[in-house]
Amino acid sequence: MADIPASSAASVSLPAPALLEALGHGMSDKRLMVLRQLALNGSISQAARDSGISYKAAWQALDTLTNLAGITLVERSVGGAGGGGATLTAAGHALLRAADAMEQARAEVLARLQGAGLPPPVLARLAVRTSMRNQWPCTVDALQTEGSRVMVQLHCAATSTAKNAKTAPPALQAQITHESAELLALAPGRELLAMCKATAVQVLSLEEADAAQDRGLQATYWQGTLARMDAEVGGYSHELAVRLPGGVHVVGFGAQGPWHEGMAVAVHIPAAAVVLALVDGA
Repeated sequence: MADIPASSAASVSLPAPALLEALGHGMSDKRLMVLRQLALNGSISQAARDSGISYKAAWQALDTLTNLAGITLVERSVGGAGGGGATLTAAGHALLRAADAMEQARAEVLARLQGAGLPPPVLARLAVRTSMRNQWPCTVDALQTEGSRVMVQLHCAATSTAKNAKTAPPALQAQITHESAELLALAPGRELLAMCKATAVQVLSLEEADAAQDRGLQATYWQGTLARMDAEVGGYSHELAVRLPGGVHVVGFGAQGPWHEGMAVAVHIPAAAVVLALVDGA
């Protein structure tokens, strides 16, 4: 833990919403690790090396934390005898002290939850609030570098009750940047939450899905049955809920019918539209 002067931490008061946003993923967050290492050595490049990520990813981490907190956390100096460096502002020190306090409180709460109803991983996932209705607990199966991007193959156990690979649905694909993969510390076996907006999901007939797959689009195609149709939107599209074999629902949009409940359909989920999130305790 960084040695943070009490006077520095006390000289600034961060608003509670800023703290909650900036500390959303706890002590294991690589972004906070970068901030801690920077407090120790005053060098962003060294902080990146000590955190096991690239220099570019370190800057992305600091920019993200600053945006979430809404206040300057790092001041950079250029030139001079030492070649320049970076220091944490009073707000940056306050953020690290708050991180310590929040981690201690979280650990105490999780300890009390042991053996009491829902396991902590489930409760942690339920605590994530976003506008995305499509959310799936997943495990990283594999990562493949494709130019400046990383294709992440994800296993979503809840999408099927299949007991063998031949009948299991395809892996969920997510396309992210190298820096994001570094900051999330992605590796096979890593558990996370995959999310996708309903407006990014396209519901297709099985014939349309076959044709789309033949075009080699980077996307996931899951088959299911149409469970619910909501009112027509904008005169050309329906909001549709598709039930997958495991009982999970995927919400998306489909062109004007004909649709009917119970029909076999497929959902098209673009890899670039899938958002990955780590959940403390999951």
